[in-house]
Amino acid sequence: MKTRLLVSVSLAGLLTTACGGPRAFTRGTYEDPNTIEMLSDQFNENDLQLIAKKMVSSLAESPRFAQPGGPQLPVVLVGRLKNKTSEHIDMASLGDKIQTGLAQTGRFALLDKAAREDLAEEYEYQGSGYVRPDAAKGPGEQASADYLLTGELASIVQQVGRDKLVYYKMTVKLNNVRTGIVEWTDEKEIRKKFERKPISW
Repeated sequence: MKTRLLVSVSLAGLLTTACGGPRAFTRGTYEDPNTIEMLSDQFNENDLQLIAKKMVSSLAESPRFAQPGGPQLPVVLVGRLKNKTSEHIDMASLGDKIQTGLAQTGRFALLDKAAREDLAEEYEYQGSGYVRPDAAKGPGEQASADYLLTGELASIVQQVGRDKLVYYKMTVKLNNVRTGIVEWTDEKEIRKKFERKPISW
């Protein structure tokens, strides 16, 4: 009787583990980062790539910058990209993606806003006496930005019954630092539709 009871308890434990126990992702494969997969109704990496690609190509092909303007490349600083949606979105990653794309066109020189504190520390080190004086770099010789790139991401969500529409609009502007004039601007729209379905395990 006792043995039968132990077997029953063991089977119950196995069934509980198999059906409702903790789960873990134990097997994975590499995927093409450009593959479009929407596992949820949130902003995803494909949205980020679409926005960055559109902005880079639009700016690089605009009449103002389509042709090289001489030996001196226009110096661009990617500034603040604002998130006006209700989601938590890594806007710094979007800015990095745009910055990398602009650099790869070969038509712009890029300043890295995040590196400024590190550069200041490096100046202090090089001026501390550890570096040969005739080779040391110091403040006062950095390039100045000709243009400041800013942007804003907004969204509209509509939900009726089982249907949900998510609309994103990213607007980016290139401001002339000397004059304040917006010399280029463009926007990227993304519209996605989702249908609520029961989740089955």
